[in-house]
Amino acid sequence: MTFRVLTAEFSHETNTFSRRRTGAQAFRDRFVLFGDEAIAERREANTELAGFLDAGQVHGWHIDHVLSAAAGPSGIVKRSAFEWLCDPIIAAVERGRFDGILLALHGAMVLDFSEDGEGEILRRIRAALRRETPIAITLDPHANVSPQMCSLADIIVSFRTYPHIDMRETGRRAGAILHRTMGGEIRPYTTRVSRPMLEETNGGRTDVGPMIARLAAAQQYEGQGDVFAVSINAGFASTDIADVGPTVLVTGQGDRDQHIAFAETVAADIWEKRHEVLNDYLTVEAAAAVAAGFDPGHGPLVIADYADNPGAGAYGDSTALLGALLGAGIRNACFGPMVDGEAVQALHGVQVGTHIRLALGGKTDAAFGGGPLLLDGELVSLSDGHYVGDGPILGGLSRSYGRSAVLRVDGIEILIVTIAKQILDLQQFKAFGIEPERKQVIALKSMHHFRAAFEPIAGQVVVCDSGALCTLHYERLPYRNVPRPIFPLDQDAV
Repeated sequence: MTFRVLTAEFSHETNTFSRRRTGAQAFRDRFVLFGDEAIAERREANTELAGFLDAGQVHGWHIDHVLSAAAGPSGIVKRSAFEWLCDPIIAAVERGRFDGILLALHGAMVLDFSEDGEGEILRRIRAALRRETPIAITLDPHANVSPQMCSLADIIVSFRTYPHIDMRETGRRAGAILHRTMGGEIRPYTTRVSRPMLEETNGGRTDVGPMIARLAAAQQYEGQGDVFAVSINAGFASTDIADVGPTVLVTGQGDRDQHIAFAETVAADIWEKRHEVLNDYLTVEAAAAVAAGFDPGHGPLVIADYADNPGAGAYGDSTALLGALLGAGIRNACFGPMVDGEAVQALHGVQVGTHIRLALGGKTDAAFGGGPLLLDGELVSLSDGHYVGDGPILGGLSRSYGRSAVLRVDGIEILIVTIAKQILDLQQFKAFGIEPERKQVIALKSMHHFRAAFEPIAGQVVVCDSGALCTLHYERLPYRNVPRPIFPLDQDAV
């Protein structure tokens, strides 16, 4: 029998504290691809869609792919943008009689009319289905997984890596479970266990630390006949909603109590280790001091600004770290990205090689990461901002910063962009004439994904908190909707 499967990718990680609401243009700025166009762009890359197509090829499915769309992490998603992308999925469900639905979601989408964006997608699909049809979804492990998502999706499979490098593999895994379900071999459901935390203390790092043992235990449990997937989600703390925080999911069949009991052991470990922080978060002054005394003999010093990570919805225009590096007299360095469309526009009216004074960064909210810096520099290059990744995460995928420029200030090459993107691929510097391997210091805006591409060339990596929107000083953020007590806002949470 040939199964007919509907597939789609629809992803957004919502930082509810951001002033920047997410509309249709934010999705266009990252990617919105329909049908065959999406397959052509994403089929050979490390994407969930590629994994879905792999599964379909192995099992002989007929796949109807509706769309692939994502916006960079940012503020609450506007209804108009959500309806624009959700409506084609629902229309396809209503037109066809599918044996299965396979979706790549994120798990932390918040809408201006619902805290549970993924739950809303699934609710609409269930309402549109003409018969009982299995639904499988993949999630980013920074998902805030709601009970509604678990009740509406039969199968949930999250990535196992952070930095995320197993998207295609995750798509294959979800497809394999869906195939068994469509064939009547299994009847899966998903259980959910959580703890009163904003997120797993180390954000779900899987390269070092306790998540390694947790994932090993999960894979061992998956060896049982009635267990098909265990997903350990760190949660996303920048989302002020009721169902925030880490979850452990078991997709299986049979004894529900047994699955819950296993999930509880993992969740208990997450809770018990809530004070065991792996990163040493420096101030920007301390990071600059490390840079001033650094010997690059074994590779450059990489300084990651954790708090101004556009990949978690920060504005990307914090000036605190750049100001500290300039103040410390750091030379032979690069810094990026500085998200400042106003500065880019001004620079695109100037001839390359010109020395110019301009106010850079800090224009969104100076309370988070500092106000504008008045700088004198040389315009090194101008660009349309296009690049193609070649690293473990973005390899083969086209992206754009929008109109961009490189400004050299006192020996620091500053990549200034229009569209916010976190740094996670060497090409995000190299495509603009900046050679990170040749620098003494690489200062970039990312929490953890940068490690996949930059650790292999680094002599040392340090992480700092610039006080920007994704600061770990959560007490500075106006939480109103999360359940209380909750760790770490309430240190006595139980």
